[in-house]
Amino acid sequence: MPTYTITVTHEFCAAHTISIAGTQEPLHGHNFITKATIAGDPLDADGLLCDFHTVHAVLVEICNPFTNQNFNDTPPFDTTNPSAELIAKHIADELASRLDDALAPNAQVHSVSITEAPGCIATYTR
Repeated sequence: MPTYTITVTHEFCAAHTISIAGTQEPLHGHNFITKATIAGDPLDADGLLCDFHTVHAVLVEICNPFTNQNFNDTPPFDTTNPSAELIAKHIADELASRLDDALAPNAQVHSVSITEAPGCIATYTR
């Protein structure tokens, strides 16, 4: 079935240290690029799935606690390995819970991608 999608992006700086195969990486930072894709059908009376600005504002709100911070010190990643995969899932789940029927009645979060560095992208699809 055909579906419309819109995608919004937001970039923020943050640091993290992650455990890979039992070895803890040194603390390091990234300019994380978050890409959220919203999907749905039908369009509203204005021919929109939902407003780009609304989705972007919510995405910024979700990312703000991490901006210029260490993920490892910021919930929920103070108790969870802050991998790009888990960051993408967290943002997708938060975005889905905040885009209610009043903001996006015919839309759902399809996926969230996190780019840590060029060519290094993790995506969570709902």
